Amino acid sequence: MLRLSKKMLFAIEAVLDIAYHAGSEPVQSREITRRQDIPRRYLEQALQQLVREDILIGVRGPRGGYRLARERRRISIGDIVRAVRRMETADDPLQDTAGSELGIKVVRPLWLEMQGEVMKQLDQVSIDDMCNRAHKSGIESEGRKSLDFII
Repeated sequence: MLRLSKKMLFAIEAVLDIAYHAGSEPVQSREITRRQDIPRRYLEQALQQLVREDILIGVRGPRGGYRLARERRRISIGDIVRAVRRMETADDPLQDTAGSELGIKVVRPLWLEMQGEVMKQLDQVSIDDMCNRAHKSGIESEGRKSLDFII
């Protein structure tokens, strides 16, 4: 069942943070924790799952951190939601084979149809769209502050 869990919210916020605040260096998890106030234990789990799902790239070393694996316009909120759903272990009642005939033949198909519509909408929203929303809302990008355009 599609619901906004803390892990899902933190994963979306982390990817958006990386996209919005990225400069020339990878974004370190401690910076994401500082800016988003995400508990480190949740954040590290989510970041590792997002690396496994090819949404992020993990960069090792003292100046390591995380980068987007694709252009921000090519990563949708739906991609992140699917990645986190695969990570979460909660049982999905829609997949339970037991139940009443009305539940199995009427209610569950309706719920699956509605979930499909929500996922279609989430697939239409890119990280680039979210970065534009952040910019329009007046949030300053820390990565852009540190970029030097002097030639």
